Amino acid sequence: MKNIKKSWITYGILTILVIWGVLAYNKMVKLDKEADAKWDIVNADYQRRLDLIPNLVNTVKGYADFEKETLTAVVEARAKATSVNVSADNLNPEMLQQFQQAQTGFNSALSRLLVTIEKYPELKANQNFLELQAQLEGAENRISNSRRRFIEATKEYNIYISKLPAVIFAGMFGFDEKPSFTAEKGAEKAPEVKF
Repeated sequence: MKNIKKSWITYGILTILVIWGVLAYNKMVKLDKEADAKWDIVNADYQRRLDLIPNLVNTVKGYADFEKETLTAVVEARAKATSVNVSADNLNPEMLQQFQQAQTGFNSALSRLLVTIEKYPELKANQNFLELQAQLEGAENRISNSRRRFIEATKEYNIYISKLPAVIFAGMFGFDEKPSFTAEKGAEKAPEVKF
């Protein structure tokens, strides 16, 4: 009789552990896929901004005496930024850092372009330029929002796989911590952009 009771208790404990493991695994999969989907949106928003640049460059090129060096820097920075392709499958701290460095280089070149445009009042009044400027502003807002959502999804995933009992199952099933964006040095100061 005692052996039967012990068997039922053991069976009950094993059943609870299996159910617990299945539930933890399913939640890890859900949070992992949500973070990956948020990353895909971040990528799409950055790509949208990069896609606006050829139109901006062509609009600015129409002004013959515009600084070609500045345009070249923007085109090269765009090329470098598009060459760093980070999908959710290869998202790791090193790739994310490369991605951020490429975007920082692009941001810097774009900022120089926008500052240089100050010298050309007729360009600033050009309808195409004004529309592109509005689209760039919208793209920056989308990037900011999608990055924030990615950071939140990554944080939720990383916290979940770090807590008991999920941490046990995370290790067993290969769920690793995901990297997230970190503020760059000097990011606490807002850049001054004048149009």
